[in-house]
Amino acid sequence: MNGFTLVQPSVMRQYLALTKPRVVMLITFCAVIGMFLSTPGWVPLSVLINATLGITLVAGAAAAVNCLVEQHIDARMARTAWRPLPSGTLTPQQTLIFSGVLGGIGTFLLYAFVNPLTTWLTLATFVGYAIIYTVILKPRTPQNIVIGGASGAMPPVLGWAAVTGQAPIEAWVLFLIIFVWTPPHFWALALYRTDDYARSGLPMLPVTHGGQFTRLHILLYTLLLVATTILPTLIGMSGFVYLIAALGLGGYFLWLSWLLFREYSEPLARRTFRYSINYLALLFAALLIDHYLV
Repeated sequence: MNGFTLVQPSVMRQYLALTKPRVVMLITFCAVIGMFLSTPGWVPLSVLINATLGITLVAGAAAAVNCLVEQHIDARMARTAWRPLPSGTLTPQQTLIFSGVLGGIGTFLLYAFVNPLTTWLTLATFVGYAIIYTVILKPRTPQNIVIGGASGAMPPVLGWAAVTGQAPIEAWVLFLIIFVWTPPHFWALALYRTDDYARSGLPMLPVTHGGQFTRLHILLYTLLLVATTILPTLIGMSGFVYLIAALGLGGYFLWLSWLLFREYSEPLARRTFRYSINYLALLFAALLIDHYLV
């Protein structure tokens, strides 16, 4: 064979891209943390496996619906134009069927092998993200990520309910942490993708209110976040190991937000966004370590 053969990405890889695997991995991680924090002992293996799979599959289905609804928006943005729908490698019909299969299997696993409460909460989360956030809020208000963040904050509640069949105050404290974390996390990304969002037509905060206004709100939300992360210790669900970690991690996040507020630069916005992901993972890991070792 003469020349080079261009190898197209596999069909499997295209379907995987529809699920936004990086986002779903963080969702699954937070749900599993909720499972382990819900009990003083260990999570039953059958619940751990079925709840993890069920929540992951339904989250992937919601992401696929998001890709379907926003395909025309993704096509106008440099960071998303490569996705399977705008690039034409998958069709809307294939995406809809794929989402239905994932969501159906995930819902079945949750209802048959976990419990009804987790099933209904997960379905409500699906509707909140795929419909309320994606279809209604995102194209209409610059506060989309604030209100819509409720869906993204649900995984620890789902995990807690999977093990105990309940959703007590401790689970909602975890929800609140992710809810408050979401705006500074996402707005840091939006700052250095402002041109992309302007082309898309979405009313993201840096587009509608400018960079300085957005940077101020990142700083204010980060302050609120640091205060919120103290709640687990205040209500007795964690000890000083977690508290020290939360203050240290939050202090650095606050420092980055302050630097970003004082003087914007794209490298700093990227650094803040990347740190925000690591921040949440490390914060919840600290909760888990405190839970089992203290």
